[in-house]
Amino acid sequence: MDNPIRPNVLDPNCGSRRALDLIADKWTMLVVYVLAAHQTVRYGELQRQIGGISQKMLTQTLRKMEHDGLINRTVYPVVPPKVEYSLTPLGCTLIEPLSALCQWSETYMHQVEAARSAALNPNGDQ
Repeated sequence: MDNPIRPNVLDPNCGSRRALDLIADKWTMLVVYVLAAHQTVRYGELQRQIGGISQKMLTQTLRKMEHDGLINRTVYPVVPPKVEYSLTPLGCTLIEPLSALCQWSETYMHQVEAARSAALNPNGDQ
């Protein structure tokens, strides 16, 4: 009986690590978060929803996500051009784990910030 090789994200040669890289950056996670909440979103609305993202970074992120099969890009033949983005079925599989991470960060950010402050000022000096 053959022993199949099991995926291992700790192995730098494993394809699962490349799959993890798909979502490892904050912009991809935030795009998924917005699309999960709104189903279909135009480019300008994505940029407004995701505070701090530049036009260049949003364009790069959307192209990468489309290439990786996480989002659909629909172009409508109207003037001016109308482009909408939505999650693919594969992209939808990220909603639950990424939503949990976003919720965790919103719930525990004050504890992280307190730990950072304590590390910067270990003697409690003002």
